[in-house]
Amino acid sequence: MKAITLAAMTLATSGAMAQAYPDKPIHIVVTFTTGGAPDIIARLIGEKLTAAWNVPTIIDNKPGAGGNTGADAVAKSPADGYTVVVGTVGTHSINGALYKKMPYDMVKDFTPITLLATTPNLLVINNDVPAKNVKELVALGKKDGKMTFASSGSGTSIHVSGELFKSMTGMPMEHIPYKGRAGAIPDLLGGRVTMMFDNMPSSLPLVKEGKLRAIGVTSAKRSAAAPDIPTIAEQGLPGFEAVSWFALFGPANMPKAVTDKLSAEVGKIMKSPEVSKKLLDIGLEPAPGTPAELAAYQQKEITKWAKVVKDSGATVD
Repeated sequence: MKAITLAAMTLATSGAMAQAYPDKPIHIVVTFTTGGAPDIIARLIGEKLTAAWNVPTIIDNKPGAGGNTGADAVAKSPADGYTVVVGTVGTHSINGALYKKMPYDMVKDFTPITLLATTPNLLVINNDVPAKNVKELVALGKKDGKMTFASSGSGTSIHVSGELFKSMTGMPMEHIPYKGRAGAIPDLLGGRVTMMFDNMPSSLPLVKEGKLRAIGVTSAKRSAAAPDIPTIAEQGLPGFEAVSWFALFGPANMPKAVTDKLSAEVGKIMKSPEVSKKLLDIGLEPAPGTPAELAAYQQKEITKWAKVVKDSGATVD
């Protein structure tokens, strides 16, 4: 009888908590600088959450350490649903294998809320590099021996895409990490670095403007946002695939009722025609789901990227 009473009290408390939530500002932490895919997604969600729930939604960019700085800040925040993070394939599946020392556990220190979107990376090069496809780029790189590739930080999918390309082609490439794409893109445009495996939403506009040349996309299939750009796999590297994803996580042990309420509302936002179109137009594919689905997807990605990192030999102190 006591057990039944306790269960009923727990359900009642959980329900009341969900009804009261949110009654103060929600902070969405972005682990990279402004302008990239995580920031774009966060600001779209923030705008719609503010309208739906009539509470301010604050976007807080905390770049550094391949996204670990921002993710760690959320891991150590109160588990009340008011501080969440747009986690990435890097912060929540790659970095645990790549970094020798992590400030958080990618699984145990977070509550999965919902997957948000996926996107391929786009291999782009400076216009002065005389290569128009993967074969020409690899031949040039092996002859020159001085190719460099930029990333928005060690451990990002942008970084590991380059490491995968390096290991599969045998082309010598030096990794040049930045604290976000805001620093990397100017150097790529200026020719101070040779190439970059950038998220498509960030680099596709520059390709369309003729400021960068696209060599290939990192997904298994061509992107609907840029169907004329061939995949890297179809250009002589079968099996090459590196897809970026973005998901919403909270600190560990968030109340289930709050988690479910936030997951449902954000999922509704991501599925709305207005938001879906904005994301698809820039190469992001909305992919919302349940907390359980995100947890299962994350575990698969951790296993996949651990092997890629091990095979590449890449490490970060």
